[in-house]
Amino acid sequence: MTDNTWSELDERAIKMAKVLSADAVQKAGHGHPGSPVSLAPIAYTLYQRFIKHDPNDPKWAGRDRFILSGGHASLTQYVQLYFSGYGVTLDDLKNFRGGKDTRTPGHPEVGLTPGIEMTTGPLGQGLASAVGFAYGQRFERGLLDPDAPEGTSPFDHKVWVICGEGDVEEGVSSEACSLAGNQKLGNLTVIFDANHIQIEGETKIAFAEDILKRYEAYGWYTDEISFIQPDGSYKEDIEGLTKVLEKAEQVTDRPKFIKVDTLIAWPTPGKTNDPSSHGSALGVDAVRGLKETLGFDPDVDFPVDEEALANARKVAERGLKAHAEWDEAFAKWAAANPDKAALYERIHAGKLPEDFDKAIDDLEAGYEVGAKVATRKASGAVLNALAAVMPELWGGSADLGGSNNTDIKGAASFVPEEFATTQHPNCSVYGRQLHFGVREFAMGAITNGILLGSDTRVFNGTFFQFADYERAACRLAALMEVPNLYVWTHDSVALGEDGPTHQPIEHLASFRAIPQFEVVRPADQWETAEAYRAFFEKENTYPTAMILTRQGVPTLAETAEKAKDGVKKGAYVLVDTEGTPDVIIMATGSEVQWAVSAAKTLAGEGIKARVVSVPCVEWFEEQDAEYKEAVLPAAVKARVSVEAGVAMPWYKYLGSYGKPVSIEQFGLQGDGAQNMIDLGITAEHVVEAAKASIAEVEAAK
Repeated sequence: MTDNTWSELDERAIKMAKVLSADAVQKAGHGHPGSPVSLAPIAYTLYQRFIKHDPNDPKWAGRDRFILSGGHASLTQYVQLYFSGYGVTLDDLKNFRGGKDTRTPGHPEVGLTPGIEMTTGPLGQGLASAVGFAYGQRFERGLLDPDAPEGTSPFDHKVWVICGEGDVEEGVSSEACSLAGNQKLGNLTVIFDANHIQIEGETKIAFAEDILKRYEAYGWYTDEISFIQPDGSYKEDIEGLTKVLEKAEQVTDRPKFIKVDTLIAWPTPGKTNDPSSHGSALGVDAVRGLKETLGFDPDVDFPVDEEALANARKVAERGLKAHAEWDEAFAKWAAANPDKAALYERIHAGKLPEDFDKAIDDLEAGYEVGAKVATRKASGAVLNALAAVMPELWGGSADLGGSNNTDIKGAASFVPEEFATTQHPNCSVYGRQLHFGVREFAMGAITNGILLGSDTRVFNGTFFQFADYERAACRLAALMEVPNLYVWTHDSVALGEDGPTHQPIEHLASFRAIPQFEVVRPADQWETAEAYRAFFEKENTYPTAMILTRQGVPTLAETAEKAKDGVKKGAYVLVDTEGTPDVIIMATGSEVQWAVSAAKTLAGEGIKARVVSVPCVEWFEEQDAEYKEAVLPAAVKARVSVEAGVAMPWYKYLGSYGKPVSIEQFGLQGDGAQNMIDLGITAEHVVEAAKASIAEVEAAK
C-alpha cells in the first residue's frame, strides 16, 4: 500500500518546484514554464510515492522507468531529479538551456542528464516509445524468469509516463496505444495532463473528443481526477491523486490512463490558464507574483527551502532500501537459475554469444556462386540463423512479415493467447515474433523503447518506401545512439507492378542525410550476411538500416572472396586491374552486378575499370585516410556511381568529371526488370558513363 501521508514539507517542496521552474525559464529568457509549474504536484507524487528508483544508481536494473513525453516541460523532471538527489544541482537548474555545456537542455536528452530514460521533444514519441519500454520489460521477463508469480520477479518493473494534449494529438501515440491495449500491458501507467492549452490557445479548437472513451476503446483502464473544483476553485489534491493512482495499480491486466484536469501555470498571477505561459517566460512581474503567492521572497532568485529539500531527499534512502531488496531477490534467482543468470550477464553487458560468428559462417557455407537470391530472402535466412543462437533477438514487421522475411521460424507471436488467429495460432505474452499491423509510425518508436528499456535486441521491417513513416523515430534513434535495426525491403523501381507509390527514389539519399544513421545496401547473399555480422559486431550503437531487394540478384564470385573483409569497411575493391585504373565504378546493392558486367565489357575494349562495392557509405567514412585513398585513389578522376535512386549522395565521390547512373524521377508502372532498363540502370549505361567520364578527364588535360 502506498504511503498516503502528506506533510507540510511535501507541500513546501511542491511550491519550491514551481518557483524554481519559473526562475529557470526566466533566467534563460525562453522555454516552457507553464506546464512545469502546474505539473509539480503530479511529478512530485510520482517520484516520492510511486516510481521505484534509486537516485544513487540511475541505471539500476530493477528500477521503474519514467518518461516525460511532453519534453518541452523538461523542468518538471529536472527539478524532481534535483530534489531526489540524482546529482542534478541548483547550478544545473540555473543553467537551463545554457548552451553546449548544460546538463539541463530545453528537452531531455538521454545520456546527458542522470535519470533521463529517453530523449523526448517531438510530441507523441515518448508515449509511443513508453509502450516499447513495456514491451521490452515483458519480453525480458519471459526470457529470464517466465514462471515467477506476477510481481515477484527481479525482472518486474513498471513504466510511468506524463503526457499532454500534444502527445495524444500526434498519430504515433494513437498507433502505439492501440497496440498497448491489444497487448494488455499492465506494467504501463500514463498520467495525462489535461490543461486544455497549447501554443495556439485552447485545445478545443482542434481537440474536443472524450479522451477517456478513446482509451477505453483501446482496451485501457481509465480514471480521472480534477484539480479544478466544482465551484471553480483550484485544489492540487495530491492525496486524491495518490488514491486514484493506488487504485489503478491494482489493475494488472491492462495499461492505465489517468486524466488529471489542471490549469497551466497555476497559481501564477495573470498567467494561469493563459496560452502565453506555455512557451514563453512568464515575465518578471508574474514570477514575482508567483513567489509572493507561494510564500517566497520575490527578490530572491532560485530560493531553496532546505528543510523541504532534505525531506524530499529521503526518497534516496527508500531507493537504497528497494535496491538492497532487489539485490537479494536477484541473488536468489541467479543461484536457482545459473543458466539464465549467465544469459542475463551476457545480454546485460551487451555481448554476443560465443557461437555468433559460427552461425553466420555455417550459413555462408551453403551459398552457391551464380544463384539468384533476393537480398530480402538472404536477410531472412541470416536473422533466423542468428535467432537460433541469440534468444534475446526478436522482431517483426508492419503487416509485411512474409514480404520482408522478418518472421522467426517456429517462434510464438508476442501477444496474449486470446488473440491467436488461424494464421498465427501460437501466441504468448512472452513470444518473440512481433506483429505491428499497418503501424510504421508506432513500430519505429516502440522498437526504440524496447532497446532503451531492456537488454534485448530487436528489429523491425517494412517496404523501403514506407520507411518515411518511421523517420521521426529513426532520427531520435540516431540522436540517442540506439542500435535499432531496420529491415527495409523492396528497395527500388525493380519491385515492379505496385508502381511509383511503392518505388523508393529519394530514400537512400534522405536517410543517409541523418547524422549517426547507417544505411547498408548489400549486393548479394555474401554482402547481406557480412552486413549483419558487421552490424552486431561494430563498436558504435548507431541505428542501421538494411536496404534489400525484392528481386533475385546473382550471388557473385567476387563477393565470395572479398565480402568478409570488405563489407565492414563500408567500401572495398571488388574488381581490380593491373596498374592504375582508367576509371572507378562505384555501386551498391542490386546494381553491383551491372558494375561488374560493365567492367568486363570495358576490359574487352582495353579500358581498365576498378569496381568498388559500397554497401555502406557511413562505414566507409569511418575508415582512415590511407584506406580511403587505397580504394578511391585521388589520381583517378574518371568515376561512375551506379545506384537505382537519386545521385545526390554520390557527388562527393564523383568529383568534377564523374558521371552518375541514377534515377532522377519517380518510378514507373510495369515489370521491375523492364523498369530498370527503361530508367537506364543497365550495364550498357554504366559503360557509356565510364567512357564519358574518361573523355572529360582527357579533355581537361
